[in-house]
This record gives sequence, structure tokens and C-alpha cells, in this order.
Amino acid sequence: MCATTTFALLSAYATLLAPLSGLDIFAWRVVLTVPGALLLVALRKRLPILRQLLYRMVTAPKLGLAMIVSAALLGAQLWVFLWAPLHGRMLEVSLGYFLLPLAMVLVGRFYYHERLDRLQWLAVACAAIGVGHELWVTGAFSWPTLLVSLGYPPYFVLRRKINHDSLAMFTVEMALLLPPAIVLVFNGGSLAMIAGHPDRWWLLLPGLGALSTIALASYLKASRLLPVALFGILGYVEPVLLVLISITLLGETLSVAQLATYVPIWIAVALTALHSVRLIRLAPN
Repeated sequence: MCATTTFALLSAYATLLAPLSGLDIFAWRVVLTVPGALLLVALRKRLPILRQLLYRMVTAPKLGLAMIVSAALLGAQLWVFLWAPLHGRMLEVSLGYFLLPLAMVLVGRFYYHERLDRLQWLAVACAAIGVGHELWVTGAFSWPTLLVSLGYPPYFVLRRKINHDSLAMFTVEMALLLPPAIVLVFNGGSLAMIAGHPDRWWLLLPGLGALSTIALASYLKASRLLPVALFGILGYVEPVLLVLISITLLGETLSVAQLATYVPIWIAVALTALHSVRLIRLAPN
């Protein structure tokens, strides 16, 4: 819950860094997250594991290529998440995050052959009603929605195939994104925009790095430890927070037509909460 709350708050945090563009903030986020990720690796005594992963990437070219693809998939998600709140498109991104758990549940069921109970199937059905309504009203989803809902599943599947320590993988992914991020920082004009604002240098930008490290490391840890179907359904919590932040902090609005899309999905969230309570009660003490 801590990870999802922190991750959702990043969308509002990005607006504090205006007039930087979404691409500028993405570049700074990568630059400032790498030191935090390395610090986490050291504090959790994962340095030998990180070295092992780097060695495997050098000696096994397929693994190295897989990590590059994984970093690219993650980079696209990090960028759109910071671009959307600056352009009034955060509700579209949040819809993508609502669809993502549904996609992950289907991946878990049909790709990993995980079994779902009746309550989980009911949650999926409710979410599917919301999806169907959106398609009926608009005829299609916006590209930010599709980027999130269709971009994350192959990313999580690829990470499971690589099957390495989640924090070490996250650190390597961010390190692979670091060279293009540095180029963007020096060539994108952001240095000039923040030169006269010491609060951005010493408070807001470091805060962006700290929040990113905490949120993403926790989120990716959960993605690897939990069963895919359960991880997918629990992911409904985050888009609810994104909708609340979009409306209360970012000034976006939900139309009546949009409510007809979101309400069935919110019902799925309630069913998810009930399912989680059942899991806790059935767990051995």
C-alpha cells in the first residue's frame, strides 16, 4: 500500500517541477534515481547479486539484450507517467492502470495457467463491463491508456523470465536508461530553466529521485513475489488513487460517460478488497 500511494503521488509531484517538460522530468528522475537505487542495493547487501547480474549480462548476450528491452519498456512507462499530469491526460493514464490488472489477470490465467476463484472472476467481469462501455462510447482507447495497459504486461513477463533479484534488475534498468537521460539533461534546456531556482536543485529534484526509488523498488518487488493474478488484481488500488489525485490535485474532471466506465471498475476494486480479506483470513497464523 505504501508503494502504490507513493507512486500515485508522483503524478502530482511532477507538476511542482513546471516549466520542465515531461521528458525533462523523466531524464532528471532517471539521473536522480540511480544513486538511490545503488544506495538501496548497498544497504540491503545486494552488491554481490548486482555484480552477478552484470557478469551474466556480459557473458550471456541474450540476457543483456533482454535487460535492454526491459529498460526500454520501463522507460516508456516512466515518461508517460510524468508527461500526462502536465498535459491534463492523467485520467487517461489512470484508465490504463485500471486495465492493467485485468490484462495481468488474463496473463496469469492463460499464460501461466493460474487458477482464479469465483470472486476474482466476478471482479474481472465487472472490470470488463467498464472496458466494454468505454469501447462502445469512444470506439477506441487513447494512446496513453493503451501504452500503460499493453506495455506493462510484456515487461512483467520478461522480468519473470529473467528471474533475478528485483532490486538488482531495477538498478540495472535505471543504469541502462542513464546515458540517454544525461544527454536529455544537457541538451534539453532543463539546466537553464532550473538555474535560478535553488528550491528545485536542493529540494524538489532530490525529492523526485527519493520518491521514485522507494515507489518503484517496492512495486517491482511485489510484482516478482506475488502470483501474477493476485498481483494484477491488487493493482486496482493504484489507479483509484490516481483518479482521486487527478480530480483533487490536478483539476481534471470525470464526465457522466466516464463514470459509466469507472463505476464497474470501482466495483471490481471493492470485490478485490473482499478477496484480499478472505486471503488474510485463510492464511495460516
